[in-house]
Amino acid sequence: MLDTSPLTAAVERFADRLRAMPQSRLQQGAAAEALRLARELSARAQRLEEPHRTAPVREIPDAGLFVVGDQVAVAGLDLAEALRAADAEAAATAGAGEGRETATAPSGILDEAVRMVEQAEVRATR
Repeated sequence: MLDTSPLTAAVERFADRLRAMPQSRLQQGAAAEALRLARELSARAQRLEEPHRTAPVREIPDAGLFVVGDQVAVAGLDLAEALRAADAEAAATAGAGEGRETATAPSGILDEAVRMVEQAEVRATR
């Protein structure tokens, strides 16, 4: 099973920092950066969960400054769960003799998501 703890740790750390930020800091761009991240994490989770979906992904709404920490946490944990499910599916498919493209391998998506969270945290907290 894919170890998604690096993603969940990064997401929880950033979410905690956002929850502790003063309103002025959130207004200076931290909330906007966090919302962009939450939307991207959510979109990636949706694409993993429904790879053949033709409709656009559902976008996380802008619910205000004080909820972006929770939005990042929920979107990140949803992506972690989607990655674990995709990894289990890939393992079952590989066991049945069918290959899966390495470009969409859950481990690669996981690594990229961790980098995205870390970079967003840097941008939001400078």
